[in-house]
Amino acid sequence: MDFNLNKEQELLREGLGKFLATRYDLEKSRTAAKVGPGWQPEIWRGLADELGILGAAFPESVGGIGGGPVEIMVIAEELGRALVIEPFIDTVVVAGGLLQRSDHPAASALLERIAQGGAIVAVASTEPDGEHAVSTRAIRDRSDWVLTGEKIVVTAAPLATHLLITARTSGEKADSQGISLFLTEFDPSAPPKGVRVHGYRTIDDRRAADLSITQLRLPADAQLTDDASPSLARARDEGAAAVCAEAVGAMRKVLADTVEYCKQRQQFGQPIGNFQVLQHRMVDMYMEVEQSVAAVYLAVLNLQAEPDTRARSVSAAKATVGRAARFLGQNAVQLHGGMGMTEELAIGHYFKRLTALQYEFGSTDSHRARYAKLTRP
Repeated sequence: MDFNLNKEQELLREGLGKFLATRYDLEKSRTAAKVGPGWQPEIWRGLADELGILGAAFPESVGGIGGGPVEIMVIAEELGRALVIEPFIDTVVVAGGLLQRSDHPAASALLERIAQGGAIVAVASTEPDGEHAVSTRAIRDRSDWVLTGEKIVVTAAPLATHLLITARTSGEKADSQGISLFLTEFDPSAPPKGVRVHGYRTIDDRRAADLSITQLRLPADAQLTDDASPSLARARDEGAAAVCAEAVGAMRKVLADTVEYCKQRQQFGQPIGNFQVLQHRMVDMYMEVEQSVAAVYLAVLNLQAEPDTRARSVSAAKATVGRAARFLGQNAVQLHGGMGMTEELAIGHYFKRLTALQYEFGSTDSHRARYAKLTRP
């Protein structure tokens, strides 16, 4: 099997890498995250207007470039290498995937706005009892839908222009059937009547929010689909594969910075990189990165396979990458010493992101359990 990127994919990687190297400053992005709006709108606009990557996996009919999982992998890895906090995976991969699998007229119009950089879409699906236990209810009231429930850790919600909300129209909270997907416009500074927003900054400098929904009234055409479970399952796997690719990019950067630091840091009259025990440690880090790369390829190449094959491949990748991210992050900090945990050094920011990535779209342990279940005779 040929794992080499084609010419167009290589150009995509090179173009995005150059854009981020010259335009994306880590200190500026962290300032925006901590005391600013939480992101850099001009960067998002540049990704749309100058590179066109916000429509990388969208069909040409909505302004996309007709790419697929490999293009998403290439983009996510470069975003991870630069530690980009803008909500590409939330909006383009997860929300974009859900919208593409809907035949609702509003879905195509919103995909076009995303590709143009004019919309940020957050998916409100996780609840206090977990992402797969949907207690939020949607009840018909004449021609409207009325939604009531709680959503937690809705990433990118404080930046969003639209929300995709999961709500149950029938069944109990653990049932996989009876879940619908609803679309609504959203302004976090002036949320719709019936929605309370508690926004916050996450440990890795992203923005998220908890939503309390009480009698949120939506028109009948806000329902994108009345059987969202299969599409949601695929969206979670696509999101998991994308964050795995992002983690690979971050781990490559962490390893390169650690090796360079060990060449420069002097101890006992010589660079610490000359000590064999530390050389062995960095080789172990390199092996973890390479195993993660192989696992990501496996997941990406099976995203369009049958559901069980897709789920098994994604869980294998998420478990592998989760272990590697923990190992790389901890060892990079240890080799940098106390400096590794400071705000001034990039490695501390990468460590936080690698820690958070272990829990996005399912924890390392949950994916190990799912892989075991799917491979059980």
